Amino acid sequence: MATCPRGCAPAVRLCQKLNRLKTLDDDMMATSLKRCLSTLDLTLMGVGGMVGSGLYVLTGTVAKDTAGPAVIISFLFAGIASLLAAFCYAEFGARIPKTGSAYMFTYVSVGEIWAFLIGWNVILENMIGGAAVARAWSGYLDSIFNHAIQNYTETHIMQWNVPFLAHYPDLLAAGILVVASFFISFGVQVSSYLNHIFSIVSMGVIVFILVFGFMLAEPANWSQEQGGFAPYGMSGILAGSATCFYAFVGFDVIASSSEEAKNPQKAVPIATAISLVLAATAYILVSTVLTLMVPWHTLDPNSALADAFFRRGYSWAGVVVAVGSICAMNTVLLCNLFSLPRIVYAMAEDGLFFSIFARVNPITKVPINAILVFGILMATMALIFDLEALVQFLSIGTLLAYTFVAASIIVLRFQPDKSSSKGTASTSPNPNAEPSPAPSESQTITEDNEELKQYESFSDKLQLVERQKTGERRGVGQLRAWWEPYLDKLVGDCEPGEVVAFCVMTLIVSSASLCAVLEFGNKQLQLPVWSFTMLVVIFSLAYLLSLALIWVHEPQKNHKTFQVPLVPLTPAASILINVFLMMKLSLLTWIRFTVWIGIGLFVYFGYGIWHSKEGIRELQPKDMAARYVVLPSGSLVETVQSVQPDGQVDPSAHHISASAASTAEECAGKR
Repeated sequence: MATCPRGCAPAVRLCQKLNRLKTLDDDMMATSLKRCLSTLDLTLMGVGGMVGSGLYVLTGTVAKDTAGPAVIISFLFAGIASLLAAFCYAEFGARIPKTGSAYMFTYVSVGEIWAFLIGWNVILENMIGGAAVARAWSGYLDSIFNHAIQNYTETHIMQWNVPFLAHYPDLLAAGILVVASFFISFGVQVSSYLNHIFSIVSMGVIVFILVFGFMLAEPANWSQEQGGFAPYGMSGILAGSATCFYAFVGFDVIASSSEEAKNPQKAVPIATAISLVLAATAYILVSTVLTLMVPWHTLDPNSALADAFFRRGYSWAGVVVAVGSICAMNTVLLCNLFSLPRIVYAMAEDGLFFSIFARVNPITKVPINAILVFGILMATMALIFDLEALVQFLSIGTLLAYTFVAASIIVLRFQPDKSSSKGTASTSPNPNAEPSPAPSESQTITEDNEELKQYESFSDKLQLVERQKTGERRGVGQLRAWWEPYLDKLVGDCEPGEVVAFCVMTLIVSSASLCAVLEFGNKQLQLPVWSFTMLVVIFSLAYLLSLALIWVHEPQKNHKTFQVPLVPLTPAASILINVFLMMKLSLLTWIRFTVWIGIGLFVYFGYGIWHSKEGIRELQPKDMAARYVVLPSGSLVETVQSVQPDGQVDPSAHHISASAASTAEECAGKR
């Protein structure tokens, strides 16, 4: 076996640290938080997280400036892409009922550095989401009083004309965030009750908008005289879809709440599906009503729905809509302030973020320090930044998190279950499941979830060798039996799941390359037709071949919790859509994103990598275990090695296994 030169050993150790996976506890339901949320609680949280300023503010902004009445199609595209991502979140939330959302999902399947960067971006996503909604809340309330609050602030307090910042400090938006943080700190049940109240009022107002709005609809507002249905074309529709993603980011609050759900295996998938369908239906129908009530080019971006009723002569209806919008935005604020501290808590609990944020109040069972500190930071953002800049920045963080969660689904689906190789109890998240007993002879022989397995006796392994010769179903992450004669020489020597992980990386790179060519090839790059066509064909083939190569491997079969259908097709489609929508965002958004990533890397290498609990676990004393192992050649080897997290083997074990291998060969020769 080839060895690495001594000079590259530090680099190898660094790569191992950056890509180490999180070790999950045997009891998935154990938590220092309080499990008290039902399916209804999670559903209303999801609806409350999605139906807010996106419905009352973003609808008018996108319709007027980006897509026209075709904002309906923009919301439809964004909803479909979000549905694909929601499937992935639902599987992870049911399978791994721990707080942390996309951060936790990436940590258990891809690696530590990637998990930290995703968590770092999710933190920014929630901070921006809360700040943007607070500014929308303030703008709506100000519109009721004929912008008296804004005029008073600019005249008597201060104003500035700095690019990308608000024209004046929004004291009202900052104040509501501070008050909401105060209520969130009282515990999850208080947050849930408040969310129930505001959600019921908001849904009642939505029903009123739809009924009364369709009565005032004028189809002439979609006519060619008013600019037509899609005045900005397909490009405007797709650009609007990227911005409309802001409307659906709230569903991940359900996954973030899985550690506080009573029965996350059932509640998380059901709540995710119901809340997303309700939100998408509300957005599409309200967009239809809004653009039919008044011409799309005359909409007021700050308070489109309320202003539309005012202009049709129903001022009282405008007040009802304004009150309902404030209640809806309150639910979004509560959801952002609810999920953000829990993601920070999950990162701090793993040692990747400052340990002060891992402290849980013993009475309220909430991460009080994270709630207060990040609530103040969110209020500061709402005080300074403009809504439009915040919304565009929010989209890129959301799309990146969706992309990594989808990739994690593929990796984990074709990755052997390492827990069984350690002889530990099952890590099934089912709260009613009994701990798995020690593997008996029959259980050990029929286990097919990994290539290298531990057995109690010599006869057990000999029986398995004979059964493998009969051509039974291959292990997880290995080639399917039907494809083995054709592809075994090409990928047969790889470890289970290794080819799939490489194909997932190729899938992401080919998706980014294909979308970049489609978006920038004709305009910015001005590629000739032959070059444009050739690049599209090459990257499309790379995408499809990666997808096909993943499909020819054996996936995990898990019928205990919800699983994403049509893997790897569904998550691969989610990756492609998410990457394409990211390409529609502005260059300035990417620059801001790069700066934020740079700050995150500074935090990780300055603190996280040194305090990671996975790193500390690697330094703990290791237990010794004996194994009987079947090599790919079919020879039998007895090894004595150190038991380490994630199946890592102590180097000293190779000397013992070498001598055992020679002994086994001698015995085989005598036979």
